[in-house]
Amino acid sequence: MQPTVLIVDDEKHTRDGLRTLLGDNYDTYVAADATSALDVLQRDQIDVLLTDLRLGGDDGMQLIERALKLPHPPVCIMMTAYGSVDTAVEAMKRGAYDFVTKPLNLDKVELLIARALGSRRLEQENRSLRKQVDERFGLENILGESVALREVLDTIRQVAPSSANILIEGESGTGKELAAHAIHNLSRRHKGKFVTVHCAALSPQLLESELFGHERGAFTGAHERRIGRFEQANGGTIFLDEIGEIDATTQIKLLRVMSEERAFERVGGTQTLHADVRLIAATNKNLETLVSEGKFRDDLYFRLNVVKITMPPLRERKEDIPLLVRAFLRHFCKANERPLLDLTADAMNTLLAYDWPGNVRELRTSIEHGVVMATGAKVTLRDLPAAVRKAAPAPGARAHTFDETASPLDLHATERRLIAQALAATKGNITKAAKKLGISRRTLHRKLKEENAKSEIRISKSEGNSNG
Repeated sequence: MQPTVLIVDDEKHTRDGLRTLLGDNYDTYVAADATSALDVLQRDQIDVLLTDLRLGGDDGMQLIERALKLPHPPVCIMMTAYGSVDTAVEAMKRGAYDFVTKPLNLDKVELLIARALGSRRLEQENRSLRKQVDERFGLENILGESVALREVLDTIRQVAPSSANILIEGESGTGKELAAHAIHNLSRRHKGKFVTVHCAALSPQLLESELFGHERGAFTGAHERRIGRFEQANGGTIFLDEIGEIDATTQIKLLRVMSEERAFERVGGTQTLHADVRLIAATNKNLETLVSEGKFRDDLYFRLNVVKITMPPLRERKEDIPLLVRAFLRHFCKANERPLLDLTADAMNTLLAYDWPGNVRELRTSIEHGVVMATGAKVTLRDLPAAVRKAAPAPGARAHTFDETASPLDLHATERRLIAQALAATKGNITKAAKKLGISRRTLHRKLKEENAKSEIRISKSEGNSNG
């Protein structure tokens, strides 16, 4: 399908000439005035609006302003006489892409339209990429309803708009990078870059070059200048993963770039550079312990630790497992072009019983394994990885952690099970159970009342059937 161009000019020979010129490469529309042009714009999807500034009694500037307010605005180019260039420049300030002067250079008109369409495609691709990033790294993708996770999400919402440095602690696989992305996307820097450096994957010399860049000839193999990650992240956020692994020399240089001056030099260089970045660091080690052992600078730790976020391990928020399982099943069934699979009760019970040393990342790969290995409509216990299967409850175990009478992915059944577990753990104390569940006492009372009502209906139906 060819791009569409609307030509608006009150002179017929100009309209006809442009239509002939552009007709081979574009679907062209013409209009002699602003009213007719707006009818076309509202009726058809127009990619480029090419309009004269003077349209008899109408103003091309107003036409452009109205066109840019449409749900799918075109790229706007203004045609104008030499004496009205200032007005055309004003149109660009209001959103027009460019202008061309009369008498028209037809080659220039074609080139300008091609550039305008290229710019439009680039903007659309950027919006699409931004949407994909937001969908992948927004808070909605840190899945869970547990009290521990909700506290983390509340903290992220609170600190994201600030300029404070953030330290994210947690075991491997708990979602530290997801949390860092969410902070960036909710911050005032969200239009800037989010740059990630995996500190543990690089030697000290390579890490320093990666962070700060290097000049040509700074060391063997440095054949050209390299721009470091701090420069790349200027105006955005830099995420230093596994910061507990960096060596003493790099710690000193990192301390300097985190000062108010935000100053650093490239390796082998003498020019002092500056970078306006927000720093988010993550570690699966206890930095306080490293400080006490003399392995991590205390002054760097204090600058990093303006706000600390601790990602809870999955074994401490097992109530989130059914929700995570449902999301991963949906994702991997789609990725493998399979119908949406269910999960058997014994498989879910096993997932709930397992301690998940690899946390959410391990659960994710386990569900992928199950989807790939499943031969029926459900992922069974035998479809799970061997290490996970070892956690299967013993046959005939007295208590079940999952309601086998309902679908394993029934959220209502999961909620009912969690309430029962909380009440059992608190010996029926509603106040303590509500606190354990992370809901108010009133909400728990309401849910129990609803369950009682449903039970009475079931009993009533059962009695009616027996009497009949």
